[in-house]
Amino acid sequence: MGAFLDKPKMEKHNSHGEGNGLRYGLSSMQGWRVEMEDAHTAVIGLPHGLDPWSFFAVYDGHAGSQVARYCCEHLLEHITSNPDFRGAAPEPSVESVKTGIRTGFLQIDEHMRAISEKKHGADRSGSTAVGVMVSPKHIYFINCGDSRGLLSRKGKVHFFTQDHKPSNPLEKERIQNAGGSVMIQRVNGSLAVSRALGDFDYKCVHGKGPTEQLVSPEPEVYEIERSESDDEFVVLACDGIWDVMANEELCDFVRSRLEVTEDLEKVCNEIVDTCLYKGSRDNMSVVLVCFPGAPKICPEAVKREAELDKYLENRVEEIIKKQGDEGAPDLVHVMRTLATESIPNLPPGGELASKRSVVEAVYNRLNPYRSEDTDSASTDDMW
Repeated sequence: MGAFLDKPKMEKHNSHGEGNGLRYGLSSMQGWRVEMEDAHTAVIGLPHGLDPWSFFAVYDGHAGSQVARYCCEHLLEHITSNPDFRGAAPEPSVESVKTGIRTGFLQIDEHMRAISEKKHGADRSGSTAVGVMVSPKHIYFINCGDSRGLLSRKGKVHFFTQDHKPSNPLEKERIQNAGGSVMIQRVNGSLAVSRALGDFDYKCVHGKGPTEQLVSPEPEVYEIERSESDDEFVVLACDGIWDVMANEELCDFVRSRLEVTEDLEKVCNEIVDTCLYKGSRDNMSVVLVCFPGAPKICPEAVKREAELDKYLENRVEEIIKKQGDEGAPDLVHVMRTLATESIPNLPPGGELASKRSVVEAVYNRLNPYRSEDTDSASTDDMW
């Protein structure tokens, strides 16, 4: 759903920071969509005396960016200031945190509805939300919709959130109980998620509470005890990432990147670019949060990476020279040729798509007058 541009907007928004024993980086890109509807939050040190706590989230808006933007600015305050969350001050219990997060979601949803109604022009936008709240002892995963978060521990995917899709049996049951239907895997044949903030057109069933509507604002919250030695990193991303990368693929790719660079913004940029070249047509946002046990730079991995880049540079030159008098082949031809070959040491999960920028840089150096063509080459044509 939604309109697309003639060529993707690849400019990125980046940020990074550290504190409370954590490091984070983030990247977001508009991509092929006509509007950027994603938003994100990254806060080290929470209000109301929770300095050792941190909060990170990704919001994937649809039908507009208003709800996603409002949530990125106000959701955390709705969570941390409500009495359910505060519980037994000064340190909330696990149950009060989970209850408070749920209350915060329901409160902000009702608050946004009231704002929308006051304006006499109901805002039809909505947004998924996926986040983590990290306390000294726990990681709380929060999910509402089909964005996804995962935890890498001991070199593999330890946990990931479940997407809220209308075809899921429990979600479908709620939708049908509210008088709706699931057609083409969408709520009433239209909305592709069964839980979201906003989307007030789907929350008008009389006699049903806020969590019983066609679309529910209720998050699922999971608490995981932290393991100082084994926890590696958390990835939060919208479905523009997960549409083209499986959990294990993304985990392996992140791990391989952390072995060659400490720059978390760079790692996030590589994730976004790789997903674009794998064919994602959506907005893309990713937040990477690293724990002390995250992979460290490995000299052998750095050496392999340099050798791979050199190998690709040489192969691109060979492919172009082989064309000879027929003129330089286009970038699509070069990529397709490489895709048929067995290339050693490609990054796991990213494969050749994650090296497209290296290939393109060499191609443009050898064919400076064709660089404009490569910029607008459809990624659909690449594969």
